[in-house]
Amino acid sequence: MSMNERCDMQRRTFLTGTAIAAGATAFPVLGAATPESVAVRIRAKETTGPLDHVWNCVGSDRAAITMRESWRHDIDRARQEIGIKRVRFHGILNDELGVLTRYPQHRDGTANFRNVAEVYDGLVDRGLAPFVELGFMPSELASGSAQFGFYKGNITPPKSFEAWSTFIGEFTRFIVDRYGLDEVARWPIEVWNEPDLPFFFTGKQDDYFQLYKHAAMAIKGVSPRLQVGGPVTSGAKWIPEFLRFCASENAPVDFVSTHSYAGHMGGPKDSDPQMSVNDVIPTTIRGARQAIAASGRAGLPLYINEWSADSPAMIAHVLTHVLGDAQMMSHWVLSGTYEELGPSDYLLQEGAMGWSLMQRGIPRPAYNTYRLLHRLGQQRVFAQGPALASSKANGKLSALVWNLAEVPQAAGIPGADATREVVGSAKRLVVTIEDMKPGQALRVTYVDQNRGSPFPAWRKMGSPKLPTSQQIAFLRAAAELPAPSAARLDANRQLRLDLPPEGVALIEAV
Repeated sequence: MSMNERCDMQRRTFLTGTAIAAGATAFPVLGAATPESVAVRIRAKETTGPLDHVWNCVGSDRAAITMRESWRHDIDRARQEIGIKRVRFHGILNDELGVLTRYPQHRDGTANFRNVAEVYDGLVDRGLAPFVELGFMPSELASGSAQFGFYKGNITPPKSFEAWSTFIGEFTRFIVDRYGLDEVARWPIEVWNEPDLPFFFTGKQDDYFQLYKHAAMAIKGVSPRLQVGGPVTSGAKWIPEFLRFCASENAPVDFVSTHSYAGHMGGPKDSDPQMSVNDVIPTTIRGARQAIAASGRAGLPLYINEWSADSPAMIAHVLTHVLGDAQMMSHWVLSGTYEELGPSDYLLQEGAMGWSLMQRGIPRPAYNTYRLLHRLGQQRVFAQGPALASSKANGKLSALVWNLAEVPQAAGIPGADATREVVGSAKRLVVTIEDMKPGQALRVTYVDQNRGSPFPAWRKMGSPKLPTSQQIAFLRAAAELPAPSAARLDANRQLRLDLPPEGVALIEAV
């Protein structure tokens, strides 16, 4: 693939060039005029059900990258600060790991899982579990030579589905023998990545279904307790056909996995151009859940193991509006140690930087939004308006509120867009907590593009694309969550919060 072709490639379901060209984001000066008011109502004692933290999985480029020191520093921080429990990545079967590759010390073509062990040990030793993605095709088994990405993953079907099945059985027995059945039974195993897109799979839909069936049967042949699913498509495609195939072929399926991004090629925004960019992902996920129900398998979990947003308020809005439909929302990706289309030439830059939550341990506002989400409790309580409210284990309120804006999301190549425009205005959230006493002490923590963000400090140091080690350390500190502000409910049980576009705030009862 030439460089021009790569730049034209529509990565996943993003629309290249969705950014509205206008220059760097400008932030309004709060207090210059009275902002528009938005009402939020909360009843801290009215439980509405469990609040599952469905965001506790993250994505990571490919398997080999998880052995890098910088990536491991990032995941260690994320595990502690945002409660990450699971990681998904491409390429566990890539030739670069040598799983089925002939070379001078290993000429017989048998499986070699040393690097598979290095990768999964790195997770398990940290108390993390992989979300196993079976891909890409070892060259020894491949029917062709087509490749994807900087790491040259083979994207062709196997020349023999029987040989593929035998190999997947070997792989599955290896991880079960090494980590134990009880452990591996907790790891969802999916087959391939986005087989509906030609730059990830050269076969047709029927080829993928056979790929899936042979892998799923091999996995279940090791133990029926193991979880297997698919179709791992972009934009919730192929779900009805996949479930019909599994039913007709008696192919096992324990979950449905798919991806959703805010770009709308072939997605719901095409049929409704007025749809907010913030609603594309919830609409796609709702459609996926309806397709599962229509298949007669309403109880199957739905895992969205790739989605992304770089806007704090959009993250809060999307996650709130998919609760109940999706059982997992895995942000793609955690770390800027990321080379899918080649190593980037920046740590920080202006514009749409792409999907990573942090760069060399420098948290972006999206990462700090997840830190606030992690401080929510496990019981959801009544909230009306732009809010997700919870009761913590100690019975105290923890509620996230936000000021939604229209923010075009990153196109197919991270960092390709030099501008990032935020369309929105400052808002004054009038938060009424109806069942709390006037004068209740609260604390409020803010995240936006200025607070809990490295960008103001980075611009002051001259906007270096590759900061020095000293500058990186400074930026890590500058991007920390700000100290919470003290507040109290007024005589009307109200709290007024001024938020810029995209801003979020966590309200916690003291």
